[in-house]
Amino acid sequence: MPSPDRLQLARMTYGAYESRDRSVLERILSEDFTFYSPLDVGIDRSSYFERCWPNAELIEAFEFKRVVETGDEVIVTYETTRTDGSRFRNTEVLTFRGDKIARAEVYFGWDVD
Repeated sequence: MPSPDRLQLARMTYGAYESRDRSVLERILSEDFTFYSPLDVGIDRSSYFERCWPNAELIEAFEFKRVVETGDEVIVTYETTRTDGSRFRNTEVLTFRGDKIARAEVYFGWDVD
């Protein structure tokens, strides 16, 4: 049975970008959080906030296409609207340890019309 808590926590991470409330992510990400993407392979929590958090200024909204829990992972596919009106689609695999996200893998490259 999926845990609503992890699904809600996953949704909250994207909501933090929409509201530009970094404190939400600071509470949800584990101290040893590791982030993976094609551009940032295995960066730590501090580097994540330095490199990725500034993108919050460019995000208007997320539209979830898929939010699925399987074991300790939540898989999220979303379409994002930027503040300039352009859109893109990503899929992320969030790995949880308890109620904290310990790892995120991001797969991107889709622009949406």
